[in-house]
Amino acid sequence: MSPQLRTRRDGSSRPVRYRALQPMAVVWLTVVWLLLWGSFSPLLVLSGVLVAVLSCLAFPLPPISLFTRVHPWRLVTLVAGFLVSIVRASIEVSMVVLRRRPVRNAVIAVDLESSSDFVLTGVAAMLSLVPGSVVVEARRSTHTLYLHVLDVPDRAAAERFRAQALAVEQRFLAAFVPSPEPDDSRTPERGRA
Repeated sequence: MSPQLRTRRDGSSRPVRYRALQPMAVVWLTVVWLLLWGSFSPLLVLSGVLVAVLSCLAFPLPPISLFTRVHPWRLVTLVAGFLVSIVRASIEVSMVVLRRRPVRNAVIAVDLESSSDFVLTGVAAMLSLVPGSVVVEARRSTHTLYLHVLDVPDRAAAERFRAQALAVEQRFLAAFVPSPEPDDSRTPERGRA
């Protein structure tokens, strides 16, 4: 979801301001605070809420709407495919190291089909956790991931990796099916070239 613009009366536009204090963010930050301390007391809860509120005010973030339904069987398939990718990539990285030959690396751009920030974050995390690739940039405006990939000898290998990354996105979308958002009528669908 790209930043939304609000039109002023004079015809100019400005970015929509987000509410800095989001209740769910305060709750999650407080829970993390309590888990970090490893105990529970009224003073710790109070200090956790205070730290959470100050963090939200100091670092305001746009809200991410999670209008999704989880399909358990497809989630199992996503996790199983992810584990297979980790094992396969670990073996491939080991073989690259043991061959002791010059390695050609590449930075590959992957344009995601979904315009969801949740999908962008999930796919980026999964691709970064697989050995041999790491996300070096994620552009929220275009929903493009730039990945540094180990041992890409030619353009065909780069296209194979791009296809694998898009397959991860499709499995992610199958596991977490987006439900229609309540304000879909206001935001036009982003086209792909």
